[in-house]
Amino acid sequence: MTFKLMKLASQSQLSSWLPSIHPQVWIFAIGRFLSEVGTGCTLFYAPIFFVNQLGLSATSVGVALGSASISGVVGRIAGGFLADSGHWGRRRTLLLATAISAIASLVLAATNNFTSLVIGSLISGLGIGFYWPAAEAVVADASQIDNRRETFAIARLADNLGLAIGIVLAGLLIAIIGSYRWLFVIDAISFLVFFGVVYVGIIETEQQQIEESEKTEHFASWMAVLSVDAKQLVVRHRRFLVYIAVNIFFTIYISQIHSTLPLYFKNFVLVESTATGFTETTISGLFAWHLVFAIICQLPVTSILKRCSHTFALTVSAIFWAIGFGLIWVSGTATSHHLVWVILALGVFAVAIVSYTPSSASLVTELAPENQRGVYFSINALCWAVGSFIGHPLGGWALDQPQIITNSYWLGFILSVAIALAILQYLNRILAD
Repeated sequence: MTFKLMKLASQSQLSSWLPSIHPQVWIFAIGRFLSEVGTGCTLFYAPIFFVNQLGLSATSVGVALGSASISGVVGRIAGGFLADSGHWGRRRTLLLATAISAIASLVLAATNNFTSLVIGSLISGLGIGFYWPAAEAVVADASQIDNRRETFAIARLADNLGLAIGIVLAGLLIAIIGSYRWLFVIDAISFLVFFGVVYVGIIETEQQQIEESEKTEHFASWMAVLSVDAKQLVVRHRRFLVYIAVNIFFTIYISQIHSTLPLYFKNFVLVESTATGFTETTISGLFAWHLVFAIICQLPVTSILKRCSHTFALTVSAIFWAIGFGLIWVSGTATSHHLVWVILALGVFAVAIVSYTPSSASLVTELAPENQRGVYFSINALCWAVGSFIGHPLGGWALDQPQIITNSYWLGFILSVAIALAILQYLNRILAD
């Protein structure tokens, strides 16, 4: 009897975390998982490869990776338009995005100099730009108000699980064959697999069946979101625009995990026994821990924060970002136990990310009119382009500076969190109006 009660309680708890999710979301999550396995192979190792293997400076690599944001802006604007278009839709936009991303990975696999790295990054940015508005719109269309955060959490869970497996696989491959280039080939293959999943398993949502005459023109949609009444100096949709301002802070923070931290761990955080940076295998294990802990925390944290406002969830995320950056600073300046500080920092960053992503996407869904979700998500995705454009070169510059400046770099992010918190407080007030 006790066992049955425990089993029922466990099932009840699980059902509270996993409410009725649309089958389309599960199929899409599988595709995202498979794609992220390939992305995990390159995401954290690309900066190490381009700096330590090709001999490029950290600043030039940061500029090259940041150049993806330029084409990413074009992709996100066009992607939002295509995703909302009745003649094109979410599905075709995703197919286009995955095809472009596969080509980009092959170009990066053949990279030998700064020019080819920039070309590969520009193609990659275009693919990412097309992808995110359509991807977020697919999940939003398949969600309901009462399970929206959990639906987005499932998608992020698939992403993190794929990334975790990918970085572990990459660490093993580097240890065995010693070649980074094959990681990009695997990434290209994973995009082709994702293409197949979308082609076979994803159908156009009902939202796309709306007559074109009922839809707002794309240019008018952007103007409706971004227009300013010059006479009264009142910005329409100011709630969304204030959210965009604070969201850029979060995307800059996330860019540091993807590009700056791997190289920082390799070249600056010293291991006591060898006085050298962490090995690729250790870095693989560290980021695997980061993602596994994010996977473990994703649904429980989402369930807890579901009872709170979106701005409170984002405030929690911002505080964890500040704590994490403080721990990174300690890891680079402490005289011992560097690995322990890094493990703690990446664990805190995991909580920061899982606090941020579901609430962020859910807030955009609630602010956007149904027939303009693609446009709103494309503007939201532009935050990632801006964050990468600022974060990657800034991180590369910091890594090329003397050790004292590089270490102090993380303290600057702690101060920036104070600005983000102030914006969040203002956003909370205008959302309540």
